[in-house]
Amino acid sequence: MRCPFCSATEDKVVDTRPSEDEQLVRRRRECAGCGKRFTTYERVEELLPSVVKKDARREPFDRIKLLAGVTKACEKRPVPMAALEELADSIERSLRELGEKEIASSRIGDAVLSRLREIDDVAYLRFATVYMHFKDATELLSEVQRLLRWKGQDP
Repeated sequence: MRCPFCSATEDKVVDTRPSEDEQLVRRRRECAGCGKRFTTYERVEELLPSVVKKDARREPFDRIKLLAGVTKACEKRPVPMAALEELADSIERSLRELGEKEIASSRIGDAVLSRLREIDDVAYLRFATVYMHFKDATELLSEVQRLLRWKGQDP
């Protein structure tokens, strides 16, 4: 670890604390060269599976990309950011628990849809419109009717 002030590599740990959710360890360090203190954070490196796209490309799972998609679907809707963070956390956690090296993007999309359905109908339909590539209004209407049946409301 290099000191952010003088770039020295020698330091000592002055204080260590776990974060609130115990996913991180916060360490206060003191530089042996200049004596200034700085903070570092440590987390366990957990490998997430690669995402296999429809065209067979592979890319690493990207939580930021997932959050951007659901945030866009929830734009101008009364959905708190905490709910979207929890959705992303839930999906990320389930991917880790699978223990697979690769996962189809469609499985992630399906997981997002099932969670959005419980959060907000309009956000669900917005995401479904992009994700399911509806060809016309009839397909969209069919999805609205399916959503209403799922909610226990007859169309």
